[in-house]
Amino acid sequence: MFSFLKGGSEAKAGWSQRLRDGLARTRQILNTDVGDLFAGSRIDEAFFESLETTLLAADVGVAASGFLIERLRSEARRGGFRETHELKSAMRAALLELLNPIAVPLDVNSQRPFIIMLVGVNGAGKTTSIGKLANHFQKSGKSVLLAAGDTFRAAAREQLQTWGERNNVAVITQQSGDAAAVIFDAINAARARNIDVVLADTAGRLPTQLHLMEEIRKVKRVIAKAAPGAPHEVLLVLDANTGQNAVNQVRAFDEALDVTGLVLTKLDGTAKGGVICAIAHLRSGADSKPAIPLRFIGVGEGIDDLQPFNADEFVDALLG
Repeated sequence: MFSFLKGGSEAKAGWSQRLRDGLARTRQILNTDVGDLFAGSRIDEAFFESLETTLLAADVGVAASGFLIERLRSEARRGGFRETHELKSAMRAALLELLNPIAVPLDVNSQRPFIIMLVGVNGAGKTTSIGKLANHFQKSGKSVLLAAGDTFRAAAREQLQTWGERNNVAVITQQSGDAAAVIFDAINAARARNIDVVLADTAGRLPTQLHLMEEIRKVKRVIAKAAPGAPHEVLLVLDANTGQNAVNQVRAFDEALDVTGLVLTKLDGTAKGGVICAIAHLRSGADSKPAIPLRFIGVGEGIDDLQPFNADEFVDALLG
């Protein structure tokens, strides 16, 4: 039985511990090497080379690793530092500089119904994330309706209906293979029922499946016809275990759909938690578009194991 009535401080403490546990393998990589590196040796090229190797092992990525190292070089010059232990606080500050721009909570109050379209590859955790998001919004006092837009898999519809029952929310579904029609019906139903938030599932697809990427563009266009200005949020769900492949998924889905937010699932048990840094650095200096916000991160299977991304919490859990 899920508990929906945890006290605020208890729930926050529980989440912080789950986040710390989820990042244990990534933290082990950083603490084993970075901890030694910051233990008091001299700041030299060997230090920065070892640091880069460690960051890459944690899937921080080449570009983001370069950003962090450059920040530390700059801080060492500015402060006249000679010993590596003097850069510990600079490392935390550099991580926050990188991650704070993507720590933007999702505000669903601008439209009613606020329509969220969820996309991603098969197995990333879209349908499960929808169930957890429904719980999250309900706890915020919002009414929710689910659209079973993954019409390719009967199991996905059944899974979404199960989540609907758990959250006591309606699920709009059809036996047809037309995802756009299902979501169109869901939007009209939401209007009729005065619903606050619509969570629309879609079928998983690889970015290389061009015909399926075109199909999901069509789904987005149909949503816009049903509700001008919608979808109000295009959430791309990513599996943290895929590491740098998640970065490629962000690029491809963003090009096709103008992704407005990200959900990173399955941080528990992965050694690739640093991929958040790679994602945060994606649009840095590339164009005038702001970084894509990381709206939620997930660290387990429980209904409360998907929470808004907080950069300070994440960095604390990452560095220990």
